[in-house]
Amino acid sequence: MPRMGCGMDVPTRLAGTAKRILLGPPLATERLEHERLGKPTALAVFASDNLSSVAYATEEILRVLVPTVGAAAFGLVLPITIAVVAVEAILVFSYRQTIKAYPSAGGAYVVTRDNFGLLPAQIAGVALLVDYVLTVAVSVAAGVQALSSVADVVHRHRVELSLAFIALLTYGNLLGVRESGRIFGLPTYLFLASLCLTIVVGIARDLMGDLHPLPAHAPGLLPLGAAPVGVFLVLRAFASGGAAVTGVEAISNGVPAFRKPEWRNAQITLTWMGAILGSAFLGVSYLAHRLRVVPVADESRSVLSQIGEAVYRGMPLGRAAYLLLQAATMR
Repeated sequence: MPRMGCGMDVPTRLAGTAKRILLGPPLATERLEHERLGKPTALAVFASDNLSSVAYATEEILRVLVPTVGAAAFGLVLPITIAVVAVEAILVFSYRQTIKAYPSAGGAYVVTRDNFGLLPAQIAGVALLVDYVLTVAVSVAAGVQALSSVADVVHRHRVELSLAFIALLTYGNLLGVRESGRIFGLPTYLFLASLCLTIVVGIARDLMGDLHPLPAHAPGLLPLGAAPVGVFLVLRAFASGGAAVTGVEAISNGVPAFRKPEWRNAQITLTWMGAILGSAFLGVSYLAHRLRVVPVADESRSVLSQIGEAVYRGMPLGRAAYLLLQAATMR
């Protein structure tokens, strides 16, 4: 009869075997130095949550404003975007200082614990955890929405697809920081390239007088409201657009994963992230303002999809560029 200790080891051994098969063998300590990230890879790993918010932040502002104040929303979307970008700039500046002061990892929990005590630190940690959960949920939902903008059948199975993509993201991140950078690096940069191309082409066509407002009363769009603009409505739209500042802390939490000098490389990467996000967010909101984009009521098409379709309409390879934008948004 086998001893109890041996019997209890079987599940542990099976779990270890399954882990090795799925995720590979554990890394030796001497190899950890080679697993550290350069700035381009780190940007893809740590800033992807933040940068992905460009795909839906402008739409969230419009969804608050359009049904209430109607056409006045298009005059408000840019000022609100500028205000959100200003908050982003303040956060980037703040976290640059935090990274230098806490090079071993300067997240909200560590900084709050060292300066205010354990209870406030736990509150900050819980808030951060909720923020990360919501960021994953919203970003994945926005990606599936981008796909449904091209294929209507996707909209009917959006929940199942979202869960599948979350499982895929979980698996990719469990492989390790360097491996997740290899997996998600190309899609992240493809998204940024296609988005920047859309913004540049859109602004160029606007300057040439070749970009025209979209119909405001087409079937399926949100109805235009007629209420006066109020302070609380603007604040609510600002809060919705604040989705663009999610994930700023990820870089300060991951400073030890950077190559030496860790804190300096993390600061540079954080600055890149802030500059890219601010420029892209302003660009998307500017095009939404010029095109007077009204969000679709059932969310089967995104505002970014409507912008891409309008920008590339009538252009050689325009359809291919539009499909690339939608596919890249799925990243």
